[in-house]
Amino acid sequence: MAADDLIDMEGTIEEVYPGGTFLVKTEHGNSVQAHLAGKLRRYRIRVVLGDKVTVAVSPYDLTKGRITFRHK
Repeated sequence: MAADDLIDMEGTIEEVYPGGTFLVKTEHGNSVQAHLAGKLRRYRIRVVLGDKVTVAVSPYDLTKGRITFRHK
């Protein structure tokens, strides 16, 4: 799947799980289990409880995604 096919949603971090996994509550009311994108790990951008983030979600499975941006 190409990166163009992903759906970008905005939400807030609700829970932090071990291993770099997070539970994100989106604006639409969905709960998405997401992990950090490579650039966020590479540049050691911290994501904590309550942060607003952008999540890239596959159109095939709307319950899993990747955190691609942390808003200030």
